Amino acid sequence: MSKTIALSGTKNGVISVTKIDKPYGEKSSSVVSVGISLAGNADEPEWKVHIPLDNLDEVIEALTALK
Repeated sequence: MSKTIALSGTKNGVISVTKIDKPYGEKSSSVVSVGISLAGNADEPEWKVHIPLDNLDEVIEALTALK
């Protein structure tokens, strides 16, 4: 599953959110990849972070608290 969101404050920027299975090889755990592209290219973001699925609930709680 993946989702692309318009990046507020930009003309073409996007935020991409994608689940990646085995991102670092056969024994690695799945991650959520969050990317930012000012150029609007969700497939090749300028910045990205990989969040292990085991940490996702806590990250969502922290983001929700910031809102």
